[in-house]
Amino acid sequence: MQINRLFEIVYILLNKKTITAKELAERFEVSMRTIYRDIDTLSAAGIPIYTSKGKGGGISLLENFVLNKSMLTDMEQNEILTSLQGLSAVKLPDIEPVLNKLSVLFNKKGVNWIDIDFSHWGSDASEKEKFNDIKSSILNCNLVTFDYYSSYGEKTERTVEPIKLLFKGQSWYLYGFCKAKSDFRIFKITRISNLHCENENFSRDIPDDIWEAFEPFSNNMVTLVLRIDGKMAYRIFDEFNKEHIKRNEDGTFNVVATYPEDEWVYGFIMSFGSYAEVVEPEYIRNIIRKRFEDGLNKYSGII
Repeated sequence: MQINRLFEIVYILLNKKTITAKELAERFEVSMRTIYRDIDTLSAAGIPIYTSKGKGGGISLLENFVLNKSMLTDMEQNEILTSLQGLSAVKLPDIEPVLNKLSVLFNKKGVNWIDIDFSHWGSDASEKEKFNDIKSSILNCNLVTFDYYSSYGEKTERTVEPIKLLFKGQSWYLYGFCKAKSDFRIFKITRISNLHCENENFSRDIPDDIWEAFEPFSNNMVTLVLRIDGKMAYRIFDEFNKEHIKRNEDGTFNVVATYPEDEWVYGFIMSFGSYAEVVEPEYIRNIIRKRFEDGLNKYSGII
């Protein structure tokens, strides 16, 4: 435990500037002799620590001392703080106190560089809680139960050992071991409802080929060539790789994109309404045209 005590002594001195050996001894519940041995250890390690007598005296650090001068480069301490800030942004427990302490030790300010909201636009507070509950269950190795809706709208009840949160193709997924299927599965977060964190724990190794869970999607990929009206430029540059965007002389854009072919991709194309046209492949063009025609027929004769 001496290492922890030494670290905290330095932290206290950086904050309080001067403190007596008696105060440190009472704080750590050790003898004053132990505190003086700690001071000698810190001095031997190159920490510029000294003692002064008289009123206002005590144990101090040389003015302007920061930890990175004796242990870490400026780049290394920035990397540590930015990494911790990323963990803090996803609300990892107990990170904030560590981040605050190291910010003082490194004499760094303004490290609050990132914030993350996992919920989608228009969602309520329960959607945010869903991510927090999943995260806590992963960290604590607790089972979760939930209702899951397939792409066909079928609801099933699942009990899952949650292993990782994954982000792929503009969507969040939960990767875990499904008890019902006795195998690893991925679940789209937006299709999960009635999530409950159970008290039961699990122990399971994480597979090395975790991203291969997406192979069923990649086996049915389609490359689209779309012609999109310039009025949709805000979506074009938000949702497509700029290297695959070509501006036409008439102000429209040609876009090339590859997606898994399923109901989502049909809905995605149709979400552009009359502002997008499938140029290739021909069979996708026919599917979209048929769906627009069927939709129009539903409104025929309605006043």
